[in-house]
Amino acid sequence: MSKRDYYEILGVSKDASKDEIKKAFRKLARKYHPDVNKDPGAPEKFKEATKAYEILSDPQKRAQYDQFGEADPNQGGFGGGFGGQGFGGADFGFGDIFDQIFNGGSRRRDPNAPRQGADLQYEMSLTFEEAAFGKTTNIRIPKEETCTTCHGSGAKPGTKPEQCAHCHGTGQLNQEQNTPFGRVVNRRVCPYCKGTGKSIKHPCSTCAGTGKMKVNKKIEVKVPAGIDDGQQIRLSGQGESGVNGGPSGDLYIVFAVRPHKYYQRSGDDVLLDVPVSFAQVALGDEIEVPTLHGKVKLKIPAGTQTGTKFRLRGKGIKNVRGYGQGDERVTVKVVTPKHISEEQKSLFKKLSALDGNEVDDSDASFFDKMKKKVFKGD
Repeated sequence: MSKRDYYEILGVSKDASKDEIKKAFRKLARKYHPDVNKDPGAPEKFKEATKAYEILSDPQKRAQYDQFGEADPNQGGFGGGFGGQGFGGADFGFGDIFDQIFNGGSRRRDPNAPRQGADLQYEMSLTFEEAAFGKTTNIRIPKEETCTTCHGSGAKPGTKPEQCAHCHGTGQLNQEQNTPFGRVVNRRVCPYCKGTGKSIKHPCSTCAGTGKMKVNKKIEVKVPAGIDDGQQIRLSGQGESGVNGGPSGDLYIVFAVRPHKYYQRSGDDVLLDVPVSFAQVALGDEIEVPTLHGKVKLKIPAGTQTGTKFRLRGKGIKNVRGYGQGDERVTVKVVTPKHISEEQKSLFKKLSALDGNEVDDSDASFFDKMKKKVFKGD
C-alpha cells in the first residue's frame, strides 16, 4: 500500500470540511470502483481512496492521523484497514461503503414496514358516442385483497406469526466472502421467510399463509365526456392491497375507442364527409346533416366545389378537461352517378353543349376520338 498522504489521495486540504472530504471520495469512488473501471490499477486506487476516506471521515481517527501520521502508537497504525480487520472488515464491503456514502447508510430495509400495493391496468372499449358523451359503468377486476379471515397476518385466527429463527426478523441473510480486496459481506433475501422476517407455524386456511385472497371486485367507473383513444384515468386506491398495513395501489383505466362508420375525430372536432349531387352544388341546396347532437340544416351555395368545407359551431365533442366544445367540420363530396337513364344522358349532353363542350359517347377508340377532335376542321 502506498504511503501517500491521505489528504493528497483525496485531493483536499488539511483543513477540509467533512462534506468536502465526502464529496472528494464520491468522485474518486465513481471513477475507480472495480465494477466500473477495468483498468488494472483501478482496484488499488479505489482501495487507497477508501482507506483515506475511512480515516479522514472519522473525527477521532483524523485527529490521531493529524498528530501521529500513519504510525499511531496507540492503535498500531492504520495499516490494518477498517479497525485492523483488513479491507472491508467482518461487516464492511464494497456494497456497505457505497451505501454509506451514496445512500446515507440505510442498506437494510425493514421487512415489516408498510408498503404500497401494486398498481393495476384495465383496458375499456368504447363506442365513438360513449367517448364523446361519457357514461357510468361497472367492471370486475381480478385482484388480491387483504384476507378477511386473518386480516393480512397469514396466521390462523388465534395465533400469530413468529420471528424467523434464521434471519432473526431482518428478512436477510449475510454471507461473507474473501476477495483480493478483503472480506466482503453479501446480503440476500432469507429463503426461509422469503424476506418477511416472519415464520408462520399455523397458516390461515383461507389464504394459505399469504395474507392475501383473490377476488373479482366490482368497481364503478365514470367515463368522462370527451375521452379520446389511448387516454387513461386513475382510480386511487383500487389497485392491489398494501403490505403490512400499507396503502393500496391505484387502478388505471385505459380507453380504446372503436372507429365510427361515418365520423372521424380531430381533437375535439368531428369530421364528416357529405355526398351531394352535381345538381345540388351547381344550383345550390339546403340539406340535412347528421351530428352527434341531432340533425341540422346546412345551406349549400350555388357553385360550391367538391372538397369545400363547412363548420357547424359547437356540434363537436366536449373537451375532456372542460375547455369548451369542439365543432363539426363538414366536407362536401360531389358524387358522380354510375348509372343514368337515357333522359338524364340527353340532359347532360345538352348541358355540356351549352358549355361549349361536345360529348362523344360513341364506341370509337380513344385515338379515333382524339383524331376527330384534332382534325375536325379539315
